[in-house]
Amino acid sequence: MCEHAPSCPPATASDHAAARVVAFRPEQGWSLLCNGVVLFDDTGELLPDGRIIGPHRPSPRQSVPLAAR
Repeated sequence: MCEHAPSCPPATASDHAAARVVAFRPEQGWSLLCNGVVLFDDTGELLPDGRIIGPHRPSPRQSVPLAAR
């Protein structure tokens, strides 16, 4: 699918999310990458072979009260 030079990483690569965006639908919460991966705003992904990668947002940092510092 990718026609960029150099080519974007394939959907099977560990860095597949580094591919270029070819369609962006912020009102629907998703982006399509040139390697066929669909990225969702909640950090979930849909791979071209139908596999789903669940959201993987980092946990929010716990704030430490000023008095405890």
